[in-house]
Amino acid sequence: MQNAGYEITPVNPNEVEVLGRKAYASLDEVPGPIEIVDVFRRSEFVPEVVDAAIRRQARVIWMQLGVRHERSAQKARDAGIEVLMDNCILQEHMKVFGFGKNPFES
Repeated sequence: MQNAGYEITPVNPNEVEVLGRKAYASLDEVPGPIEIVDVFRRSEFVPEVVDAAIRRQARVIWMQLGVRHERSAQKARDAGIEVLMDNCILQEHMKVFGFGKNPFES
């Protein structure tokens, strides 16, 4: 996604830098507005991510393949946040924009 021109701000308390970008320990520490929160956590961790996304007034919460949490999704929707679950943002981007081969496929 970075190669397609998207600005990615990594959030991971175990990392200092990811993909050449400064990593933050939590969404609450990320400076500036947040458009999309792309969740790469197990489903049981989604509620805390959604709560932080609501605090930060994110516009979209995107839960990656295999990640679903209906109660948190509804909470986010009630807060005016668009929610996608069990879906890969890269695959969807490629369907729409068709930028070459998926770098994760062999």
